[in-house]
Amino acid sequence: MEKTDVLVIGGSPAGIVTALTGKSSYPDKDFLVIRKEKQAVVPCGIPYIFGSLENSEKNIIPDAVLTSKGINLKIDEVVSIDQENKICKTAGGAEVNFEKLILAIGSEPIIPQWLKGKDLENVWTICKDKQYLDEITQKLKNCKKVITVGGGFIGVEVSDELNKVGVDATIVEILSHILSFAFDEEISIRAEEVLKSRGVKIMAGVGVKEILGDEKVSSVLLNNGEKLEADAVILSMGYRPNTALAEKSGIKIDEKGFIKVDEYMRTANSDIFAVGDCAEKRDFITRKPSNVMLASTACAEARIAGMNLYKLSTVKTFTGTIAIFSTAIGEIGFGTAGLTENIARKEKFDIVTGSFEGVDKHPATLPNTHKQFVKLIVARESGVVLGGEVVGGASVGELTNLIGLIIQSKMTVNSILTAQIGTHPLLTASPTAYPVITAAEAVEKKIKPAR
Repeated sequence: MEKTDVLVIGGSPAGIVTALTGKSSYPDKDFLVIRKEKQAVVPCGIPYIFGSLENSEKNIIPDAVLTSKGINLKIDEVVSIDQENKICKTAGGAEVNFEKLILAIGSEPIIPQWLKGKDLENVWTICKDKQYLDEITQKLKNCKKVITVGGGFIGVEVSDELNKVGVDATIVEILSHILSFAFDEEISIRAEEVLKSRGVKIMAGVGVKEILGDEKVSSVLLNNGEKLEADAVILSMGYRPNTALAEKSGIKIDEKGFIKVDEYMRTANSDIFAVGDCAEKRDFITRKPSNVMLASTACAEARIAGMNLYKLSTVKTFTGTIAIFSTAIGEIGFGTAGLTENIARKEKFDIVTGSFEGVDKHPATLPNTHKQFVKLIVARESGVVLGGEVVGGASVGELTNLIGLIIQSKMTVNSILTAQIGTHPLLTASPTAYPVITAAEAVEKKIKPAR
């Protein structure tokens, strides 16, 4: 029987970061990562293997990330967990005894059971299996018309990448606009306009009734009776936590199907942790259970689990997901953090919003300058920032992260108005019209009469 101090099941970002943080925090402990995939892929880079990257070989997480830090790696699949005796058994016949166990077993694509035609040839999902992704990439070379069902981030990014390589790409989204779960309507519309200008077709407000074909996909039947010809269909209809192993092993699962954890990422068994897509989450602001699955969230949870493996710290806890999303369509970036205006109002928050649109360099006559739009969602009574949305150039990514930090720090509009920032003509907006501060000024003008 093999022995290790800390066993990590899963080799995606959550598992990797837990092992790295744990080894850094407890260097005298032995760490072993078991993953079933021969090679680990960068999850957020998967859509780009269909276009910009050309293949999956350019989207690999090297094993040296772990092994160079003294962390052991085993390619196998854990099939059972004996909590009482602290033993995991693998498909390869190995038995591993552990002190601490981290479940980083991820999620799997949702394939609706009611969807007729889901088993036809050339109907695919987007998963993290390199071999499966390589098969899709090869088959897509012979496809001229591809329909993506689902207009979330992955559906949008995959469709845009396929469009880049000459594929006739169509997104079918049952909601009224793409990216509706992450953005308010005015931002979703901007994203649609950019996608359409690049050649991607969008059919929103209508769902898929059936996938048609004789053994192989030939078309898609929509709820409104319309048929769309297709050589392939990509189902991008969301993901569910991959918790079968945990449930079979007697580890508690919540009502949404996630592994129940506390703020230290511990399960009911204090020697077993869960991180990433498989782990239970709550919204940072509403405190309600959340379905958000993000690599960035997973890595935050992983760092917390790694630091708390053998010694708890009350200041190193996961207090809820802020849901920080970003994407790029061509040169235009879209980012969001926290609550949208739509969700905030549904949750009955008394809010004020403010927005500003400027440019991301100064003066605006500099080359490669982009418009930069920022919208803030703020609690009226306290002035605390609850959410923000950004549209602009490449700087959108870090500007979204800034808003995320503002939310996590529970900063108020006044805190933003008195913040000191660094600016440079080639790197940021002007200090006289910095978008986050100027949007905060717009909010302040609306709040003042209520005070």
